[in-house]
Amino acid sequence: MKVEEPDLAGTYSYGDYLNWTWGEMVELIKGKIYRMSPAPSSLHQRISVELLRQIANFLTKERCQVFSAPFDVRLPSSKTKNDIDIFTVVQPDLCVVCDPTKIDKRGCLGAPDWIIEILSKSTSSKDLNEKFDVYEEAGVREYWVVHPEEQTVLVYLLDDQGKFRGQRKPYARSNVISPATLSGLTIDLSTVFPEEEYK
Repeated sequence: MKVEEPDLAGTYSYGDYLNWTWGEMVELIKGKIYRMSPAPSSLHQRISVELLRQIANFLTKERCQVFSAPFDVRLPSSKTKNDIDIFTVVQPDLCVVCDPTKIDKRGCLGAPDWIIEILSKSTSSKDLNEKFDVYEEAGVREYWVVHPEEQTVLVYLLDDQGKFRGQRKPYARSNVISPATLSGLTIDLSTVFPEEEYK
């Protein structure tokens, strides 16, 4: 049965998500609905496009693939991968997947190797809390949180105990980052964040 607009207080699966016909874009985190923010700002888009360009150029003819939102990432909480047993479906700003068996016609089934979220006022709490937790639990190897206004990047790496560990200070516009996921790639943040007068 088609659901026109679900009860935001309910608990839903990916199977429910596929049947919704309402126009608003949402994410599911542990069965709870989270509304997506309106169209991202031009600053958000500029940062996203530049990161995507650099990563995609590096991955030419490589096994890993990079995807940008909107792109469904389903994160099963158990070995069962049936639609009705998946309760987390997110749309990261950018993600890198190095296992081609996780990619299907509906997006990614399983944890990407690297996820980048670009903060906005309406999503920062979700990205730093709920998404942080589900990415850690799912086994995402590397998680970057980009703060456009502060021009900083927080990098979290999954340790041997399955917990995210981050550096004490965020990377700033003057820094160059070498992601752990893609050996050989370096990202100069001065090319990612615009000069002050263009913000």
